Amino acid sequence: MTIAQEGYPLTAAVSPRVQVVDTTDSTNADVVRHVVEAPDEWPHLALLLTTDQRAGRGRLDRSWVTPPGTALAVSVVVRVPDLPVASRGWISLLAGAAMTRAVRAQLAGTAHFASLKWPNDVLLDAGKVCGILAEVVPGHPDAVVVGSGVNTRMARTDLPVETATSFEAVGLVCDEDRLLADYLTALDEQLSALRAAGGDALAAGVSTAVESVCSTLGSDVAVSLPDGETLRGRAQRIDLDGRLVVEQDSEYESIVSAGDVVHVR
Repeated sequence: MTIAQEGYPLTAAVSPRVQVVDTTDSTNADVVRHVVEAPDEWPHLALLLTTDQRAGRGRLDRSWVTPPGTALAVSVVVRVPDLPVASRGWISLLAGAAMTRAVRAQLAGTAHFASLKWPNDVLLDAGKVCGILAEVVPGHPDAVVVGSGVNTRMARTDLPVETATSFEAVGLVCDEDRLLADYLTALDEQLSALRAAGGDALAAGVSTAVESVCSTLGSDVAVSLPDGETLRGRAQRIDLDGRLVVEQDSEYESIVSAGDVVHVR
């Protein structure tokens, strides 16, 4: 069943269910609840979206709230029963890479550029335009809800931090329907490749695909780790588990599985 409101026909052609709500506290929380209560009604790539999210969450449980009508919040169901658990850490990275490609398609013919900051922040001209949060549905370990928040019509004065940006802030208009359709298509293609390769990111080509859009690699970085420590060095590569490999003082490498990354240069 497809539930699509006027304005998202391209998205509805990719997704089996497109549910649009005027406002909600959190699209991720809504979709997690829906999958728990009615799993058969929320198949792979089903989604819920709004342009007025009141109490969204980002990584590390940070709040994500924007003025109504200025950002697109979307949460999509990803079902991966045949993907090894050890490989599921790639889901959020693939979502970030997929959204990066979708944003790049919006920039065709302009001087603007989009890239991925590990693990899954999408940058537009080096400013954060989109954040992503993936969470497993309780009681449904093979269902993952991937939430994305894209700053679309947010004026520069409304940006929450200096490192954020939006399509409007750089003088662009985002075609939200095309953005979502491109995002879902790229995400599904990469997930299908990963499943077909039995979770082997290298054989599937997904590790290369993520690295090809990741501007973190080759950059000097400062990584704020969950224990409060800061790791400084040069980001060298993404390993086969999706972790960031950082070289320190050309002597040894550290592997980062979670943390906030700042590109020093």
